[in-house]
Parts: sequence; C-alpha cells; structure tokens
Amino acid sequence: MTRDPAKPIFIGSEIYRGSSYGAWHPLRVPRVSTVMDLVRAQGWLDPEQYRSSPRAKPEMLSAWHDPAYLSALQEAEASQSVDEATRRRYGLGTPSNPVYAEMFRRPATAAGGSILAGELLAQGGTVYSPGGGTHHGMPDHANGFCYLNDPVLAILSLRHHGADRVLYIDVDAHHPDGVEHAFADDPSVVLASVHEENRWPRTGALADAGAGQVFNLPVPSGLNDSEFAHIRDQLLLPLIQASKPDAIVLQCGADALLEDPQARLALSNGAHWDLVRSFKGLAPRFLVLGGGGYNPWSVGRCWSGVWAVLNGFDPTAQLTEPAQAVLRDLTWEGPNAVKSVPAHWTTQLYDTPRPGPIREEIKARVAQLRARL
Repeated sequence: MTRDPAKPIFIGSEIYRGSSYGAWHPLRVPRVSTVMDLVRAQGWLDPEQYRSSPRAKPEMLSAWHDPAYLSALQEAEASQSVDEATRRRYGLGTPSNPVYAEMFRRPATAAGGSILAGELLAQGGTVYSPGGGTHHGMPDHANGFCYLNDPVLAILSLRHHGADRVLYIDVDAHHPDGVEHAFADDPSVVLASVHEENRWPRTGALADAGAGQVFNLPVPSGLNDSEFAHIRDQLLLPLIQASKPDAIVLQCGADALLEDPQARLALSNGAHWDLVRSFKGLAPRFLVLGGGGYNPWSVGRCWSGVWAVLNGFDPTAQLTEPAQAVLRDLTWEGPNAVKSVPAHWTTQLYDTPRPGPIREEIKARVAQLRARL
C-alpha cells in the first residue's frame, strides 16, 4: 500500500483488548486498547493511518533472542504451566513474568509491530506503536514484565532498512537495561535514558557510558515538569544535534506521571507531549513506542495525547462524548487502585502543568552528561 510519509502510522492490535497478566499484576489494566478507542472516538485516526501489528515468528525474534528461550516461552503458553527448571532458567512463571493466556502471542505482536515499523520507516516518516517499549527483555530470559525486547528488534529493523545511526531515548521511570545490554558497545547506536534513581532494575548509573554512546540520567523522586524541560533543552535536544541520527526511537513510558503507582516521579502528561513535539522533524525516521504505565486513566490519556501531537492535533481539545465514555467505562481493581476517580480523568486528556524548582543535583548531572557531547 502506498502511503503519505507526512502522515504518521499507528500500529495497534486487538490482542491487547482483554489480555491481562492476571488480576493482581500491575499490567492487569487496559492500555493500548484504551488509546485505540480514544483516538478513534476523537476522530484522530484515519483508517489509512492504521496498521494491524503482525505477530513476529520465532525466526524473526531470533535476530536477538535465543531460540531455546523462544521455544520455552511458546511451550509455556501452550501448556499454561512451567516446571521449576524452566522458571529458574528463563524467568517464566514468576510474579513479575507470570504464565498467562497470551504470554507469547502478545509480546510477539508487540515485537512484530516494532519490526514492521523499521520497514515502514525505510523511506522516512513517523510511526507510533504504543504496544511496544518492552525494554527489559533479555536475549535468553524474561525480565521486568517483558518477555521479549521489541525496542532492540526495532533498532535492528531500522538498521536493516537503511538507518546507519540510531538514537534511542527512553523516558520511562525504569532504566532500559535490556536495550543497554544489546547496544552499549555498538558505536552505531546512541542510548539516552531518564529514569528514577534507586528504582528497579537499579541499573543505569550516571557513570555508565558503554563505548561512550550511553547517556544515563538517574533523577530523584518528585521530578517535575520544569526539571524535565531542563533535561530536554540542555541534554536531549543537544544530544540529537550532536549525534545526527538517521532515526530516533523514543520509548515514552507513562510511569513517570504523578498518578502512576509504580514510581515516584511527578510529571504531567503535557511534559511528555512537549518532548514529543520538540523531537518532530529532527531525524528522517521517528518511531515512538509505549512502555511502562500502570494507571489506566493516566496512561490512556497520555498516550492518546502523544498521537494527537504527532498528527498536529490539539491534545487539550474538548473530548467528544464517545471519548469521555471510553474513560468513564475504565475500571481499576486490585493493589494500588484508586478508590475515587478525579473528574478530569474522564472529561479531558490534559493534566494541569506541574512546574517547580530545578534542583541543583539535576542541573549538575545534566551538565556532567552534556560535557561528553
């Protein structure tokens, strides 16, 4: 199908609708399906812009993942069980990485979307795949809710389709240990991560530089919009200018938002949108992935606003009644669930901005990293 490269492509799938890691897992909440429903209800998703994500076959996944692990993952899905040896060897059937109905098909679909994105971006443009961003997956085991590592596969796909230099930027509250494991010593890939310090997986120290292409910025709890803007303007945008990438991959995890139960950062969703807006047009290829995000309202509203920004729509525009109904129909039960839903979570996408003082420790860390550019 011929496409207009000026129009972003949205990669989604119905597999996310109703799929859950289990009633007590943080990823029990609907996320990608909420975004799909919201942007359609707003009239923001032209059918020509939508692509249904293919499911990556094991031979495609083995570009980075160990075939024996892939076989174990498929077998665990088929039998809906693992033995103790498999649990210890591959990290399957644990509280973080449980056995559930789509435990191979769902991550393989996210990976297929990221691989497809590299192909779609061969001639340039923008692709959004909110189901992607599983940045903790390791070559031979599941890790941190991530059975596969679709950002790694996206970068490999981008390079296969002509991108010689890739810049990966990750603003999830958790450090992308799997992506760093893959590319820390690869001079063709530049990695930058802004993540909460002393937060699992407790990797990504300021001093970790790999082959000089890794820029890790651990930030203290309470990170506000003003501090995030300082990081954007004083580190991330200069890094783009210095690295001159053929492709930017942005992992836009929503767990750095104030309302998220899995971190202690304090951003508004507008901080994410401003970041996405500032990156538009700075490289021929732009791929935006999802990632963390464990409050169904905050992640759905944030990622829907990301799609609006990519298309030049106003994410602060009034929501249609069908869009508000999507938000009203969300439910959240189990650990860390809110007891009372604030009214604006169901009537608008945007949060009130959360500015604040820029702490000296953040200024110093940003300056230390910028000195390496």
